[in-house]
Amino acid sequence: MRCLAASRFKSCLLFLLLTIPLSSAADGTHPPPPTPIQDSAASSSAKPTENSTTTYHLSPEKYQKAIAYSRAGYRLYFLSVFWNLAILLLLLRSGFFAKLRAFTESRIRSTALQAVVYVPALFALLALLHLPIRLYWHHLSLYYQQSIEPWIPWLWDWTKAQLLEIALALLVITLLFALIRSRPRSWWLFAWLGAIPLSLFLGLIAPWYVDPLFNKFRPLQEKYPQLVESIVSLTYAAGHPVPRSQMFLMEASAKTNAINAYVAGLGPSKRIVIWDTSIRKTKPEELLFIVGHEMGHYVLGHVIKGFAYFLALLFVALFLAYRLLQWTIARWGNAWGIRGQSDWAALLLLFHIMNFFGEPIGNAISRTQEHAADAHGLQLIQGFIPNANEVAAHSFQVRGEEDLYAPTPTKFTVLWLSSHPPLNDRLQFAHNFGRPSKTQTPPAAN
Repeated sequence: MRCLAASRFKSCLLFLLLTIPLSSAADGTHPPPPTPIQDSAASSSAKPTENSTTTYHLSPEKYQKAIAYSRAGYRLYFLSVFWNLAILLLLLRSGFFAKLRAFTESRIRSTALQAVVYVPALFALLALLHLPIRLYWHHLSLYYQQSIEPWIPWLWDWTKAQLLEIALALLVITLLFALIRSRPRSWWLFAWLGAIPLSLFLGLIAPWYVDPLFNKFRPLQEKYPQLVESIVSLTYAAGHPVPRSQMFLMEASAKTNAINAYVAGLGPSKRIVIWDTSIRKTKPEELLFIVGHEMGHYVLGHVIKGFAYFLALLFVALFLAYRLLQWTIARWGNAWGIRGQSDWAALLLLFHIMNFFGEPIGNAISRTQEHAADAHGLQLIQGFIPNANEVAAHSFQVRGEEDLYAPTPTKFTVLWLSSHPPLNDRLQFAHNFGRPSKTQTPPAAN
């Protein structure tokens, strides 16, 4: 559900839905050895204090808001899925795609130029038909004070996102159209091979050219030099030092009350990005745990593994799309005005359906990696931050309060929609990290 608010730049084709969480790595510089935030004999293995954060909890008023906000988000997510499905079915069954294609072909002879007219017109229409869902989501975000972005800037951000999507769709669909025409039996395999360099290229340029279109970035060193030194030490402790020039501050407070930090980029565009809301609303040691978590994704190979998982799922999805397209054309081709595979509009419907049913698979992989990153972040800050377990646990409490996470999501919600483990599970894992299990049998006395 929260992904509806965060989504900025995607294509309706499955292989354009990739988000590559790439991390920073060393570039030959040698930061100083790690030093703790403050000298103290305390450590995360110390016994919990009376004020320790043992479970995720909210005040009665905020609890009701979190439940209402989460349920509204769940309902809107499924409404969005079926709304898009209904739109695509309606446009296919009414023959709209066939009429638009015929109109374009009657006026333009060149196949390439036909795509230049047909693809933007189609995607602009789909974006406008989906706009009511997006408008309502932003209304919810404003109502529950998760977003503070005024309507006019929000609409401008939405417009920029759609223009980017149309440009990318034009490129991909033009190439896909050519593949289908030239290789009718193996186009899906070549499309899969082509998705590899395209995804890597998008991962490379996104921090430079895409992200700045929606948010303002500045070197973290300019405003928070002391925080930079702590992060440098932490990344050095992780064995993957990141130079100061690759740490950036994102001015998220102009649009949202949420808190976050992330790693992004590939090769020369790699960087650590911290939202200014996170700096304002968390303590320095809590922020370092958040950064340690993000570093875990890179250290544990989640970047490469995630890319491999994506390519494996994409391979299956494209093959299924090829097979299902044959069946769809045979079953409904005449009624929908689909002349053959080169009328790729039916692929939009198939990818939409497969993406929906593939959601639990991707989220299950993501939850496993997020849990491993939590463990890495916790292990990394042991001895680096006094009372590390409490620091990590309280960071989850703060994030839940600020982002209105529901304390007790249903199993179905976690299965289908959650890319992260439930917040209370993460908090309790952090609180108990490294401590003997309560169910563990103590050793027998000699």
